[in-house]
Amino acid sequence: MGLDGPFSFVKGHTVAVTTSLRERLMSLIEPLLASLGYELVELEYVPGRRQGLVRIYIDRHEGIGLEDCERASHEVSALLDTTDPVPGAYALEVSSPGFERVLRTRAHFERFTGSRVHVELVAPRAGRRRYTGSLMGVDDDGIHLEVDRERVDIPFGEIGRARLREEVG
Repeated sequence: MGLDGPFSFVKGHTVAVTTSLRERLMSLIEPLLASLGYELVELEYVPGRRQGLVRIYIDRHEGIGLEDCERASHEVSALLDTTDPVPGAYALEVSSPGFERVLRTRAHFERFTGSRVHVELVAPRAGRRRYTGSLMGVDDDGIHLEVDRERVDIPFGEIGRARLREEVG
């Protein structure tokens, strides 16, 4: 049975340097997680002076529990130890996406059509950079929100970050 809150399993590692690290990590980790029955929702890399942080968010239809985070952490850790893509020491953290999960792909947006979302644009549009409203639809060009009873169309290329938002009231 899946649990609703975010859970983490942390383990430290030491490895070497590479370029376009986030993309490389995603391309390494995503197939492994898929083979384990998990979806890679998001990946963050935060460099640090002494130790960086690789944080991955996983999900599956049944939900994610602590055991899932531990299993994914163990498998991803073994993969990263073998491929050695991260510069210096780092901690690996595996979590469920939580209530305000990141929406990163077209499939994510499609899955949560009808949900309340918060979108931050890469650059302001008519002086506005943030939109919160109901996700009304998705097509090849982007997403369609209802914000303050008006339709707002946002091309995928303009989306800097998008998350689910809990319903208010």
